Amino acid sequence: MGSHSLPVPSTPAGRDGLAALLADPQRAVVALDFDGTLAEIVPDPEQARAHPGAVAALARLAPRLGSVAVITGRPAAVAVHHGGFAGVAGLERLVVLGHYGAERWDAVADTVTADAPPPGVAAARTELPGILAGSGAGRGTWIEDKGRAVAVHTRRAPHPQDAFDALRGPLHALADRHGLIVEPGRLVLELRPPGVDKGAALTSYVRESGARSILYAGDDLGDLAAFAAVEKLRSEGLPGLLVCSGSSEVAELADRADVVVGGPGGVVELLTALADRLGDA
Repeated sequence: MGSHSLPVPSTPAGRDGLAALLADPQRAVVALDFDGTLAEIVPDPEQARAHPGAVAALARLAPRLGSVAVITGRPAAVAVHHGGFAGVAGLERLVVLGHYGAERWDAVADTVTADAPPPGVAAARTELPGILAGSGAGRGTWIEDKGRAVAVHTRRAPHPQDAFDALRGPLHALADRHGLIVEPGRLVLELRPPGVDKGAALTSYVRESGARSILYAGDDLGDLAAFAAVEKLRSEGLPGLLVCSGSSEVAELADRADVVVGGPGGVVELLTALADRLGDA
């Protein structure tokens, strides 16, 4: 797709979603995952940064829309920092829903509000090092403390997929003991409280915003819940467009998407094309 041309969604529902967004952009919500969607996946998540064109594209598009939200499993403040979202002209109304909606950063106030952290996460965090050491998958794996969740990454292990597979059983058992669930991602297994996912966060945000249409873009298994939420909203009469940030690693997401783009660069092209279509303010 050229930088100024919008893709044609592959499904009737997706075409309806795009048409509704273009017809009434001030009642549209554009919601985006961060890692793999606005930022390239990198071996060390601390080094992840928004695609160089992402902030500029969002800043052009956001004033033409009802609202723009970033929905991520990361802490909200970390996503804001890594995204470079604070203090950007055009993004005064940006919302970042961190920890799958348990935290919220509003650009207008530049503050994070948060629910109380769940006790099971602290208990699981304490046990994790011993479980990794005992699983034989310890070498090269590492633990990311997300505050309200804890994640085990295997991307740096000598055999990343083998380590991931070896840890599934032990981590599910650990989660069960502490009332948590395991959310698998791209060579990462995250333990977090149940009932907290991108779908719940997206649905509540759409309801709050009074949106008449929704575009959601994601790249990972954690985004399936948001895809399912958009599908449910569509079944209730709210048009929506599902965008997959071209991951060959997660075929199920690409199969359910209305539009597949070439990773974060493709997402930036899509945002730019939307801004072009909606005209410079």
